[in-house]
Amino acid sequence: MVRHIVFFKLKNPTQDQKEALKAKLLSLKDQIDYIRFLEVGINFTDEERAYDLALICDLDTKDDLKKYATDPYHLDVIAYVKEVISSSKIVDYLY
Repeated sequence: MVRHIVFFKLKNPTQDQKEALKAKLLSLKDQIDYIRFLEVGINFTDEERAYDLALICDLDTKDDLKKYATDPYHLDVIAYVKEVISSSKIVDYLY
């Protein structure tokens, strides 16, 4: 299994903006059938180094991760994400 983790820092981190991004990210599970698990959490820690949201996504293989990276629905979500975030960080690993 592959675990794909992404942290997002919003340009305008209001609660409404956080909830909107969370909903958009959660929609990936409904649209991409080879996602085995998807979770999105909103950070509650008020620290300078903290990111605003985290996405955790599990896929069966590295090939599925490559397919996910170019999936048309995922690319639409990425386009939205790029409009609202100032930065992101990623970790992918096998488990």
